[in-house]
Amino acid sequence: MRQNISSGTPWESKVGYSRAVRVRNHVWVAGTTASDASGAVMAVGNAGEQTRYILQKIERALAEAGASLRDVVRTRLYVTNIADWQAVGGVHGEFFGDIRPASTMVEVSKLIDPQHLVEIEVDAFVGVGAVG
Repeated sequence: MRQNISSGTPWESKVGYSRAVRVRNHVWVAGTTASDASGAVMAVGNAGEQTRYILQKIERALAEAGASLRDVVRTRLYVTNIADWQAVGGVHGEFFGDIRPASTMVEVSKLIDPQHLVEIEVDAFVGVGAVG
C-alpha cells in the first residue's frame, strides 16, 4: 500500500529518501529545492523563481502520486533570508491562492547547497481537492 515517487535527483539514492510517498490517500512530499535531475541549482539568486521551480516540481510529484495541488492541506517553506518572504509568498499565492493550505514559513541558517534560497515540503490528501 506504499508508493515511493522519485524525481531522479542524485541525492535520493545516496541519502535514501523519496521525493514523495503515498500511503492510502495521504501524500507526503519531501523538502524540495530548485535543483534539476542532474543536481544543478536553478534560478540562482532569485528566491521567487526558485519557489516557482520548486512548486512545479512538487506538482509533478503529486501528479505521479495521483494527487494535485488542490489536495494539498499543508505547506512548509524554509527560506535562508526572511526578507524574501514577499517574493516567496507571492509565488506560493499564485499556486495556492484559492486552495489556502495551512502554511508555515521560517528562516533557516542554510540549506544543503548555498545557492538554495528556498526549500518546500507539502502534505496532501488525495480526493480532498474540493474547497468548501
